Amino acid sequence: MALSEFFGRDRFGLSFELFPPKTDAGLKTLYRHVEVLLDFSPDFFTCTYGAGGSTQEKTLEIVAAVKERFGVHVASHLTCVGSTVEELKRYLRTASERGVDSIVALRGDPPQGEEQFTAVDGGLQYANELVSLIQAEFGQFGIAVAGYPETHQEAPNADVDLENLKRKVDCGADLVVTQLFYNNEDFFRFQDRCTAAGITVPVIPGLLPVTNLHQIQRITSLCGASLPASFVNRLSEHEDDADWQFKVGVEFAIEQVRQLIEHGVPGIHFYVLNKSQATSQVLRSLDLPHRDVVAR
Repeated sequence: MALSEFFGRDRFGLSFELFPPKTDAGLKTLYRHVEVLLDFSPDFFTCTYGAGGSTQEKTLEIVAAVKERFGVHVASHLTCVGSTVEELKRYLRTASERGVDSIVALRGDPPQGEEQFTAVDGGLQYANELVSLIQAEFGQFGIAVAGYPETHQEAPNADVDLENLKRKVDCGADLVVTQLFYNNEDFFRFQDRCTAAGITVPVIPGLLPVTNLHQIQRITSLCGASLPASFVNRLSEHEDDADWQFKVGVEFAIEQVRQLIEHGVPGIHFYVLNKSQATSQVLRSLDLPHRDVVAR
């Protein structure tokens, strides 16, 4: 099933991203938060894995369990990092056997300590090559790819970055999910540029509600996203007050999502960081557009 089907027919799509916890206690907590998030009838959950594929098996365990327990569409991340084509195929076969529905196809970040990505011998250099592999040999999977409203850090400019995205879509991706951002104008410009470039698949904003200033400053420094100065100043008023940080972050996220909905986005993808409180509060504060059940 194509992921794009969740975002059409005058329908608003909703999805959440998880990551593999390091402990059994963390895993139990994750499933409790998944149960809370299910109250909002998400269309699918995605799950990342660690650098260099360090938690691939745990990722498959999580998505398989989420699908088995809750009957929801699930997608596993997959990167080119450290894997040959044969190893990628092996992962895709296993994912299919374990009931994974879709793949989030990424090139992946360079391994720690390396400034540039270099494919291993027998591996793939670019995300579009991974999309082509999935499309050609594992066509049962829906395929999502990443888009960058503020331009990928390694791209020489925004035009080249958009060309790379168009190439991924042309190779078979049926959904674009963006990197997190905090200025909606960046997304609107990106959305317009995607349309002008002939990208016709849904382009979905990826959002991470802020609950801690230092945490989000660290995350944005790694991915190249920017934080509005007024937002940072507001969070900084009480840096050591966790309740204040949560309140200000959720208020900002509510307004950000409201503006996106008013602008007609086809859905939202939340990076929930294996928690449910902030995202739940955001969603409870909003009247989401039409969300009928999609046949799976």
